[in-house]
Amino acid sequence: MLGSTHGTLTTDSRRARVIACGEQPGPAVHGRPADVDDLDVGGRPLYADVPDLDRFFHPGSVAVIGASDTEGRPNTGITRQLVAWAERVGARLHPVHPSRPSVFGIPCSPSVAELPEQVDLAVLLLADPFAVIEELAEAKVKFAVVFASGFAETGAEGAAAQERLAASVARSGMRLLGPNTNLNAFEHFRDDLDGPAIALITQSGHQGRPVFSLQELGIRLSHWAPTGNEADLETADFISYFAERPEVGAIACYVEGLKDGRSFLLAADRAARRGVPVVAVKVGRTETGARTAASHTGKLTGADTVVDAAMRQFGVIRVDGLDELQDTAALLARARPPRAEGVVVYSISGGTGAHFADLATEAGLRLPALSEAKQTELHQWIPEYLSVANPVDNGGHPVGDHRGQKIIDAILDDPGVGVLICPITGPFPPLSDRLVQDLVDAAERTDKLVCVVWGSPVGTEPAYRDVLLGSSRVATFRTVANCITAVRAYLDHHRFVTGYRSPFDEAPRATSPSFRKAQALMCPGRQLSEHAAKQLLRAYGIRVPREQLVTSAAAAVRAASLVGYPVVMKASGAQIAHKTELGLVKIGLTSASQVRDAYRELTDIARYEGVALDGVLVCQMVERGVEMVVGVTHDELFGPTVTVGLGGVLVEVLRDVAVRVPPFGEDQARDMLGDLRGRALLDGVRGRPPADLDALVEVVLRVQRMALELGDGLAELDINPLMVLPQGQGAVALDALAVCR
Repeated sequence: MLGSTHGTLTTDSRRARVIACGEQPGPAVHGRPADVDDLDVGGRPLYADVPDLDRFFHPGSVAVIGASDTEGRPNTGITRQLVAWAERVGARLHPVHPSRPSVFGIPCSPSVAELPEQVDLAVLLLADPFAVIEELAEAKVKFAVVFASGFAETGAEGAAAQERLAASVARSGMRLLGPNTNLNAFEHFRDDLDGPAIALITQSGHQGRPVFSLQELGIRLSHWAPTGNEADLETADFISYFAERPEVGAIACYVEGLKDGRSFLLAADRAARRGVPVVAVKVGRTETGARTAASHTGKLTGADTVVDAAMRQFGVIRVDGLDELQDTAALLARARPPRAEGVVVYSISGGTGAHFADLATEAGLRLPALSEAKQTELHQWIPEYLSVANPVDNGGHPVGDHRGQKIIDAILDDPGVGVLICPITGPFPPLSDRLVQDLVDAAERTDKLVCVVWGSPVGTEPAYRDVLLGSSRVATFRTVANCITAVRAYLDHHRFVTGYRSPFDEAPRATSPSFRKAQALMCPGRQLSEHAAKQLLRAYGIRVPREQLVTSAAAAVRAASLVGYPVVMKASGAQIAHKTELGLVKIGLTSASQVRDAYRELTDIARYEGVALDGVLVCQMVERGVEMVVGVTHDELFGPTVTVGLGGVLVEVLRDVAVRVPPFGEDQARDMLGDLRGRALLDGVRGRPPADLDALVEVVLRVQRMALELGDGLAELDINPLMVLPQGQGAVALDALAVCR
């Protein structure tokens, strides 16, 4: 079940429970009336309103509660910054303090009730925000910011206080940023920079500093949302809002914990629909990182494999470092869509070109060989003994005439080239200076991406400071790794949004005929026997072997003759999870005597092990195929997730699995197979025929439908092995485990 750190139901979960109990849906998030058409078959939202945050970032009036101008007091510095910010954005500022006639020469109101006008934004400089929340609501304040710490980040007591704060805000109709946040939203943003901007979201204010500093390199920033503990407004709200802003070219995020998985996916979906790239650092790849993040923000970090899969599924570009965040966001915000995906490396050194090409190719960039005609053209200006296939080695960029410009223009004129990258390992005037100028001039003449890696550790050279950083058309990097990461993200993003179809548009809203059959098989709080679990699969059209459940040796022999030899016999009981380890599986039985002996042996082992049986399964033996695993688990943040991977007894050893978060379509189901390291097994190896991929994809989609419809009622499903037969022959679930919540 989707929930917060402390076990309270999220909006999504409440709505799911309401629908399941047959009640009328209540109000949805952000005050929009809930409509059943906005919910999927499991009661989860398919739509989220975009919060109107215009008056938060550009208020007409601001109240500073707890304002001070006494030097040495913490509130004084904050008040001073807010006074300056209000003046810059043209807002009227009203200090509020019970005993001060004025603050910094501005008349002071003794209480919220006595403010001279209705204000858009209230900034609370109080240790205890509860005292004024109701007053703000009565005054119809639209937004409030709570800086105070001591909430969910401190433990159970603080978490309870944060829940009370969130409940108070929800009742008021006001929107709140924080608690445990800071002044980043009220920074001084440069207004002299042009072009698409980066909008920044951070849960830790300090972690946004590198991106904010991009303004010093001429890259525009439009907003900074420091979300803190997210008692109300969360990362997803700001992603949705920024995705609608025409000035925003990319959204950069530093995320420690997601408040609600579905809200995040709906926001990412909105950005994907509009082609706005979202680049994120998400803490929690390691157990230590996850633990630290939880103590800092008091939120779930989520199982990282699920978070990673969900981000890729909805086009969120996940990076590891803050340097990657700033470089990737800057490139995606400013670069035009690619005309082609081919990357050409242009260098003054064969060694530099070869090294860069190795790294770029390993990272997945495509470096196509230039055509013979193009190479012949380049050799007009480059000596014949130098390779110009790609990388293009010029042996030293021409400095005395126009040849350098001719070379660069010729490369960019190639229709298969979308990106030109020039690594410059260090300054070497005048050659490097002329090379930089020619690249900048060429970038102004083309609509293709031109990148430069300025490798000098100094960074004070005129060619870098004055020429490269003065160009809005050249993407400049200081490291090869960041350049490759950003270019790969740039190409991946545009490929993703070009073919993007929102899975929420096609998500099922009504239950299928299978649902009623499946409901009758569910046993809340219990694990189903293999026989019952296979009936569950059969209800959703997933093929299982011919089999019969028997309770005597004689019945086993009759069943074997009906199923057809050879057969497999397995003990079936609700508490049996690993039959093979207990010796409760017998395979390849070819005669009645073997079946009788196997029945007695299986029941004897079960009695000895104290395992209760509902009978013994006599099953058709299916041998030729690839053993896979398909399953369902529940993630604390995202709810039901679907997994596919290499199956059999080594599934826990190999751990070669791919995960997706419903809803998803056939394209994502096929992409899951591409994520597997052992994908080649499905294509046929060592003379084996290719497996029936269409049948495997169909099983994944049917399992997803089951997960969506049964929702929280199905805690776990494990089909292992799913035998995927040769092409055209289908797939058969040989074993299954199902646990009901």
